[in-house]
Amino acid sequence: MKRSLVLITAVGIIAAAAAGSTLAAFAFSGPVGKPRQLVLYGHVKSIAPNGGRLQLRFDPALWLTGSAAEQACGCSPVPNDYVIVDESHRLLTFDVRRDAVVTVVTRHSFAKQITVQELAQIVAGKNPKHRDLLEPKAGFWIRIGEKYPNPIVSLGQQYQP
Repeated sequence: MKRSLVLITAVGIIAAAAAGSTLAAFAFSGPVGKPRQLVLYGHVKSIAPNGGRLQLRFDPALWLTGSAAEQACGCSPVPNDYVIVDESHRLLTFDVRRDAVVTVVTRHSFAKQITVQELAQIVAGKNPKHRDLLEPKAGFWIRIGEKYPNPIVSLGQQYQP
């Protein structure tokens, strides 16, 4: 039974990929039940301490490819094969682990791991370690853990050509 659910899930993922559309939010879980992790794309607006925790303010967006991107931009082909749709600019607040894995895109090493504290300074317009950031304002994929208070466990900056 469990094997057939995994197979059905895999076929669904392949069918979605074949349909040519990618959504910006993914929920990873087993065959049933609540998601174990949630992954969202958007822009980090701030990271600041609040009551002993670090809180991240996040503007979620949709990263679209394929036919969904074509419909969103009203064009074909889609420039660079993706479109970002960010209509509301509504900020969401998440706790972020102080030891969360943070990866930014740099010119020389392409992907460079930094601390949450350094990212907070970069988002605030500072660059304390003088990183040669490729695109400081590019969006991030955030991965939210499953255990309450559901903190962000990793942030990965998205390369944008």
